[in-house]
Amino acid sequence: MSRASSDYFRLLARDPDILGARTRTDKDIFYNTKEGLPRAERELAATATSRENGCVFCASVHSRFASHYSERHDDVQRLLDDGTSADLGPRWNAITAAAAALAHTPSRLNAGHLQALEDAGLDALEISDVIHGAAFFNWANRLMLSLGEPEAAS
Repeated sequence: MSRASSDYFRLLARDPDILGARTRTDKDIFYNTKEGLPRAERELAATATSRENGCVFCASVHSRFASHYSERHDDVQRLLDDGTSADLGPRWNAITAAAAALAHTPSRLNAGHLQALEDAGLDALEISDVIHGAAFFNWANRLMLSLGEPEAAS
């Protein structure tokens, strides 16, 4: 789906400042990987958030990238098929659980999630990437879902 035909982007384009801020945030989350989480795990957090929220479109987009960058195709598919409680190994389980907890309103993220991220070897900047990426996708999913399900162009 191109941006021009996306209800999501057409809505955001009504306020160019908001669209610009959203685009810069998105690019920073996924392309500013010099420090913090690697791209695959940023995509994993976006996939987990989107899967928990039921945003099929975003989950499909970000799962493709998570699969590509991680080369863990079976694990990414397990997340899509079985949900955020799927066993993906300690590090990915911690990322997925934290992202899923942030998807709830009010957030269910707690000290246990942060400890699990630390125990899985994530440093403070990587944990920040999980939290901020998941929070951003929580917002994006809710906006996308409020516009209805995407449909293939005929």
